[in-house]
Amino acid sequence: MICRDRVVIVTGAGRGLGRAHALEFARQGAKVVVNDLGVSLSGEGGSDAGSGGPAQDVVEEIRALGGEAVADRSDIATDQGARRLVATAVEHFGRLDVLVNNAGFLRDRMLVNLSEEEWDAVIRVHLKGHFLPLKHAGLHWRAESKAGRPVDARVVNTSSGAGLLGSVGQGNYSAAKAGIVGLTLVAAAELGRYGVTVNAIAPAARTRMTEQVFAATMAAPEEGAFDAMAPENVSPLVVWLGSAESKDVTGRVFEVEGGRICVMEGFRHGPAADRGARWDPAGIGPEVAKLLGRAAAPEPVYGA
Repeated sequence: MICRDRVVIVTGAGRGLGRAHALEFARQGAKVVVNDLGVSLSGEGGSDAGSGGPAQDVVEEIRALGGEAVADRSDIATDQGARRLVATAVEHFGRLDVLVNNAGFLRDRMLVNLSEEEWDAVIRVHLKGHFLPLKHAGLHWRAESKAGRPVDARVVNTSSGAGLLGSVGQGNYSAAKAGIVGLTLVAAAELGRYGVTVNAIAPAARTRMTEQVFAATMAAPEEGAFDAMAPENVSPLVVWLGSAESKDVTGRVFEVEGGRICVMEGFRHGPAADRGARWDPAGIGPEVAKLLGRAAAPEPVYGA
């Protein structure tokens, strides 16, 4: 019960990873706002109003466990929807302690076949859909802090190995997920003064977004064996990052898959050469070759 009485928002919580996070937060004592539009894998359908759908289904699961939850179908990639989402938590439960940004969908294409609409749709739901809830949660926590009320809040963003290393056929998704890492670093630096930590995960699990890939490359686990690709394996880290215990961890990215947790180490200053004057283009090639010889080789792009 490491999140007892903490109020948590999970976006995209109607299925897959988000559903697993919402249920585990509830098992650990949290009150959960289950946000989901109920759209298809490619983002069609759904509604930003009303009730029912996968969000309400998860709410009923949480209530069956003896927990407290409320459904929210706001479009978190709009300013109004993100503001309403935060207001839902405060109005129903009196506070907000944790924001888990998880919502997203795929529209995979090779770059030369990727349409502008497919680019915009994926960037919108993943990157804008992280920024706006984070903005409005941050505004709430800043106001609480300035009013003299203690804030011990958490944000957990969802990046991907595609965002950290790239993934063939997923230029839009990889760009959005890489942007989430940059957003995480900036938010951690800006919101720390108000009592907020911000971290990101790069999960690998079997969901609607990945089931075809895993079906083609991995055999199903034998009955009774540990299912390394079950989305429930990712949630314990997310819940811990949402707890009071994680107060000293911020601005970090964790890769999590099955029983494995890895601290990802991103761009950092490597080998350098300073001529002390303007370079001549003809002299740069040999110097770059020396620098690359001293630098670590990049990890391969997924699918390359």
